[in-house]
Amino acid sequence: MAAPGRFVVIGENVHTTRIVPVSSPRVGEDSDGRQAVVFTDVGGATRHLLVPEAEKELQAYQEGRIKHVRIAVQTAMGGAGPEAETALAYLRAMVEAQVAAGAHYLDLNVDEVSLVPSEQIEAMRWLVRTIRPWATVPLSIDSSNPDTLRAGIEEAAGHDPGAPMLNSASLERADAFALAAEAGGPVIVTSAGETGIPNDADGRVENASRAVEIALEHGIPLALVYVDPLVFPISVDASFGSHVLEAFRRLRERFGPEIHLTGGMSNVSFGLPNRTLVNDAFLVLAVDAGADSGIIDPIQNNLERVFSIDRTSRPFLLATDVLTGVDQHCRAYIKAWRAGELETAAA
Repeated sequence: MAAPGRFVVIGENVHTTRIVPVSSPRVGEDSDGRQAVVFTDVGGATRHLLVPEAEKELQAYQEGRIKHVRIAVQTAMGGAGPEAETALAYLRAMVEAQVAAGAHYLDLNVDEVSLVPSEQIEAMRWLVRTIRPWATVPLSIDSSNPDTLRAGIEEAAGHDPGAPMLNSASLERADAFALAAEAGGPVIVTSAGETGIPNDADGRVENASRAVEIALEHGIPLALVYVDPLVFPISVDASFGSHVLEAFRRLRERFGPEIHLTGGMSNVSFGLPNRTLVNDAFLVLAVDAGADSGIIDPIQNNLERVFSIDRTSRPFLLATDVLTGVDQHCRAYIKAWRAGELETAAA
């Protein structure tokens, strides 16, 4: 297996989609009894990111989910004052924690700040400007809106510590290739097709290969191309894990050692208990199959732990059975979880 130092980590946390459960120990109250996400700032002080009353009216909150990054961005952009300063401290603590944990890029996404495109663009420009002084690694600009993507790339370009990564280009987003070439940094290309997502390994490899060729035609070196074959939850379909792993193997064989193979690795564990175990096991299998990068939380998916995992342990074997489709409905895995048998399989 590749050593941790050769695995490129794209830190996924500065994303307005991110949630913390209302029931999490991270959620508490400030000195005035107001609900807040409790955190430690870069100076070591305990702080409280307040949950606005308006947030509590939203569906996500009523379903038990606090979109903490979105709250932090909106609060910090809202103006001066103690709450805005605390929100800035929250974002800075997230950035510095990811870098300290080994992130090589920081993925930024503001899509859920607003449904209004102009407000998304404003938020992306603000976030890039704000985070740049704290980040000692390049930024990865991520958005489903092409104009927001361009705004982020333009704001990040020309600043140290390196050219921004573009996340992402695909056959359905062909205009993004020119933007990536113009920026001069890495580009994540996905296996999405012109009209939808692939449903097997063949579709993933075919679409990704065509996307890689387009990147090369735009003058993007193979060493700057990161292929994401699209990781989906194994709880939805038992074949999803095998499809991605097979795509990694075939793409590595086709394009050789220069290209990077990556993906939103934690997507695989949605809907399952003990997600850290499943994510760790999937990273092990993905690297075996040829992956050398991941869009991950480097704090939760500590690479030292992942790369020292005990492959003979029962928890690891149960997780791999789920990921490879042997345990098709996750029954053995969930039974073991209910029995308290799923401890993290670290050596």
